[in-house]
Amino acid sequence: MKLSAIVASCILVLAGAAAVRAQVVPAATARQLSITAGGVVSVFQPEFTGNWFPPSPPVAESSPFALIGVGAYADVRLSRWVQLEAEGRWQRFNQYNGVYQDNYLAGPRLPVYRFWRSTVYGKVLGGISKMKSNSDGREARFTNATLAFGGGMDIKLTRRLSWRAADVEYQYWPQWGNSHLSPYGASMGIGYKIF
Repeated sequence: MKLSAIVASCILVLAGAAAVRAQVVPAATARQLSITAGGVVSVFQPEFTGNWFPPSPPVAESSPFALIGVGAYADVRLSRWVQLEAEGRWQRFNQYNGVYQDNYLAGPRLPVYRFWRSTVYGKVLGGISKMKSNSDGREARFTNATLAFGGGMDIKLTRRLSWRAADVEYQYWPQWGNSHLSPYGASMGIGYKIF
Protein backbone atom coordinates (compact mmCIF):
# COMPACT_ATOMS: atom_id res chain seq x y z
CA MET A 1 0.00 0.00 0.00
CA LYS A 2 2.82 2.39 0.85
CA LEU A 3 4.52 1.67 -2.47
CA SER A 4 1.41 2.51 -4.49
CA ALA A 5 0.98 5.76 -2.53
CA ILE A 6 4.60 6.75 -3.29
CA VAL A 7 4.21 5.93 -7.01
CA ALA A 8 0.93 7.88 -7.18
CA SER A 9 2.57 10.85 -5.44
CA CYS A 10 5.49 10.83 -7.88
CA ILE A 11 3.14 10.69 -10.87
CA LEU A 12 1.14 13.65 -9.52
CA VAL A 13 4.31 15.70 -8.90
CA LEU A 14 5.63 15.00 -12.42
CA ALA A 15 2.24 15.80 -13.99
CA GLY A 16 2.08 19.04 -12.01
CA ALA A 17 5.60 20.01 -13.05
CA ALA A 18 4.76 19.42 -16.72
CA ALA A 19 1.59 21.51 -16.41
CA VAL A 20 3.47 24.37 -14.72
CA ARG A 21 6.17 24.37 -17.42
CA ALA A 22 3.50 24.56 -20.13
CA GLN A 23 2.24 27.83 -18.66
CA VAL A 24 5.59 29.68 -18.71
CA VAL A 25 5.50 32.86 -20.79
CA PRO A 26 8.74 34.38 -22.12
CA ALA A 27 9.86 37.29 -19.93
CA ALA A 28 10.86 39.44 -22.94
CA THR A 29 11.29 39.27 -26.66
CA ALA A 30 13.98 41.09 -28.65
CA ARG A 31 12.97 43.34 -31.50
CA GLN A 32 14.64 42.10 -34.65
CA LEU A 33 14.29 45.16 -36.91
CA SER A 34 16.46 48.18 -36.14
CA ILE A 35 17.86 51.07 -38.16
CA THR A 36 21.00 53.02 -37.27
CA ALA A 37 22.03 56.13 -39.22
CA GLY A 38 25.27 58.02 -38.82
CA GLY A 39 28.00 60.22 -40.20
CA VAL A 40 31.70 59.53 -40.79
CA VAL A 41 34.97 61.25 -41.66
CA SER A 42 37.07 59.35 -44.21
CA VAL A 43 40.66 59.27 -45.46
CA PHE A 44 41.18 57.45 -48.79
CA GLN A 45 44.01 56.84 -51.24
CA PRO A 46 42.29 57.56 -54.60
CA GLU A 47 44.79 55.56 -56.74
CA PHE A 48 44.70 58.33 -59.36
CA THR A 49 46.67 61.55 -59.93
CA GLY A 50 44.68 63.10 -62.77
CA ASN A 51 46.71 61.62 -65.63
CA TRP A 52 43.95 60.63 -68.07
CA PHE A 53 44.31 62.95 -71.04
CA PRO A 54 45.59 61.89 -74.50
CA PRO A 55 47.90 60.72 -75.90
CA SER A 56 47.77 57.95 -73.29
CA PRO A 57 44.74 56.18 -71.74
CA PRO A 58 43.95 56.90 -68.06
CA VAL A 59 46.70 55.70 -65.73
CA ALA A 60 46.09 54.26 -62.26
CA GLU A 61 48.82 55.49 -59.92
CA SER A 62 49.11 56.37 -56.23
CA SER A 63 48.37 59.98 -55.43
CA PRO A 64 50.84 61.86 -53.20
CA PHE A 65 47.83 63.16 -51.20
CA ALA A 66 45.11 61.13 -49.53
CA LEU A 67 41.58 62.42 -50.08
CA ILE A 68 39.68 63.47 -46.97
CA GLY A 69 35.89 63.56 -46.91
CA VAL A 70 32.63 63.15 -45.07
CA GLY A 71 29.98 60.50 -45.44
CA ALA A 72 26.71 59.10 -44.18
CA TYR A 73 25.61 55.53 -43.57
CA ALA A 74 22.53 53.54 -42.62
CA ASP A 75 22.57 50.04 -41.16
CA VAL A 76 19.36 48.02 -41.33
CA ARG A 77 19.23 45.00 -39.04
CA LEU A 78 16.50 42.55 -40.09
CA SER A 79 17.74 39.75 -37.80
CA ARG A 80 20.92 38.71 -36.03
CA TRP A 81 22.51 37.47 -39.27
CA VAL A 82 20.61 39.42 -41.93
CA GLN A 83 21.82 43.03 -42.10
CA LEU A 84 22.22 45.62 -44.84
CA GLU A 85 24.39 48.72 -45.07
CA ALA A 86 24.13 51.72 -47.39
CA GLU A 87 26.71 54.49 -47.52
CA GLY A 88 27.52 57.67 -49.35
CA ARG A 89 30.94 59.29 -49.18
CA TRP A 90 32.04 62.67 -50.57
CA GLN A 91 35.84 63.00 -50.61
CA ARG A 92 36.46 66.63 -51.55
CA PHE A 93 39.31 67.82 -49.31
CA ASN A 94 43.11 67.61 -49.82
CA GLN A 95 42.79 67.19 -53.60
CA TYR A 96 45.73 66.62 -55.92
CA ASN A 97 45.24 67.96 -59.50
CA GLY A 98 41.59 68.64 -58.64
CA VAL A 99 40.82 64.91 -58.26
CA TYR A 100 37.95 64.01 -55.97
CA GLN A 101 35.79 60.90 -55.60
CA ASP A 102 32.23 60.22 -54.44
CA ASN A 103 30.83 56.76 -53.60
CA TYR A 104 27.23 55.49 -53.37
CA LEU A 105 27.27 51.87 -52.21
CA ALA A 106 24.96 49.30 -50.57
CA GLY A 107 25.04 45.62 -49.70
CA PRO A 108 25.08 42.93 -47.00
CA ARG A 109 26.78 43.42 -43.63
CA LEU A 110 27.73 40.42 -41.47
CA PRO A 111 28.38 40.68 -37.71
CA VAL A 112 31.42 38.45 -37.23
CA TYR A 113 32.14 38.73 -33.52
CA ARG A 114 30.53 40.39 -30.49
CA PHE A 115 32.28 41.19 -27.23
CA TRP A 116 31.69 43.67 -24.43
CA ARG A 117 29.69 46.46 -26.15
CA SER A 118 31.43 46.00 -29.50
CA THR A 119 30.47 44.36 -32.77
CA VAL A 120 33.10 43.44 -35.36
CA TYR A 121 31.60 43.16 -38.85
CA GLY A 122 32.45 42.46 -42.47
CA LYS A 123 30.70 43.87 -45.54
CA VAL A 124 30.50 43.54 -49.32
CA LEU A 125 28.99 46.54 -51.08
CA GLY A 126 28.23 47.44 -54.67
CA GLY A 127 27.15 50.62 -56.42
CA ILE A 128 28.66 53.53 -58.33
CA SER A 129 31.54 55.89 -57.81
CA LYS A 130 32.13 59.24 -59.45
CA MET A 131 35.44 61.00 -59.99
CA LYS A 132 36.35 64.43 -61.27
CA SER A 133 39.74 65.82 -62.23
CA ASN A 134 40.84 69.31 -63.21
CA SER A 135 44.46 68.72 -64.21
CA ASP A 136 46.09 70.88 -66.91
CA GLY A 137 43.13 73.28 -66.70
CA ARG A 138 40.84 70.71 -68.35
CA GLU A 139 37.96 69.15 -66.47
CA ALA A 140 37.16 65.45 -66.83
CA ARG A 141 34.44 63.36 -65.17
CA PHE A 142 34.13 59.62 -64.82
CA THR A 143 31.43 57.33 -63.36
CA ASN A 144 32.09 53.66 -62.72
CA ALA A 145 30.50 50.57 -61.20
CA THR A 146 32.21 49.77 -57.90
CA LEU A 147 32.64 46.76 -55.61
CA ALA A 148 33.83 47.35 -52.06
CA PHE A 149 35.08 44.85 -49.48
CA GLY A 150 35.64 45.86 -45.90
CA GLY A 151 34.86 45.66 -42.26
CA GLY A 152 35.10 47.46 -38.98
CA MET A 153 33.98 47.77 -35.41
CA ASP A 154 31.03 49.57 -33.83
CA ILE A 155 31.03 50.26 -30.09
CA LYS A 156 27.74 50.91 -28.31
CA LEU A 157 28.08 54.06 -26.15
CA THR A 158 24.49 54.40 -24.92
CA ARG A 159 21.18 52.77 -25.74
CA ARG A 160 20.93 54.93 -28.89
CA LEU A 161 24.47 56.16 -29.69
CA SER A 162 27.29 54.10 -31.15
CA TRP A 163 30.83 54.95 -32.16
CA ARG A 164 32.09 53.58 -35.47
CA ALA A 165 35.64 53.17 -34.16
CA ALA A 166 37.00 51.86 -37.46
CA ASP A 167 35.63 51.08 -40.90
CA VAL A 168 38.17 50.03 -43.53
CA GLU A 169 37.33 49.51 -47.17
CA TYR A 170 39.03 48.32 -50.34
CA GLN A 171 37.24 49.32 -53.55
CA TYR A 172 37.50 47.82 -57.01
CA TRP A 173 36.58 49.91 -60.06
CA PRO A 174 36.72 47.32 -62.88
CA GLN A 175 36.67 49.61 -65.94
CA TRP A 176 39.43 52.18 -66.03
CA GLY A 177 40.95 52.66 -69.47
CA ASN A 178 43.04 49.54 -70.05
CA SER A 179 43.20 48.81 -66.31
CA HIS A 180 41.21 49.22 -63.09
CA LEU A 181 41.35 51.44 -59.99
CA SER A 182 41.64 50.19 -56.40
CA PRO A 183 41.03 53.04 -53.95
CA TYR A 184 41.27 52.13 -50.26
CA GLY A 185 40.81 53.92 -46.98
CA ALA A 186 39.31 54.14 -43.52
CA SER A 187 36.46 55.97 -41.80
CA MET A 188 35.39 56.82 -38.26
CA GLY A 189 32.10 58.31 -37.02
CA ILE A 190 29.03 58.34 -34.81
CA GLY A 191 25.71 56.51 -35.30
CA TYR A 192 22.22 56.98 -33.84
CA LYS A 193 19.79 54.07 -33.48
CA ILE A 194 16.45 55.36 -34.83
CA PHE A 195 14.52 52.25 -33.68
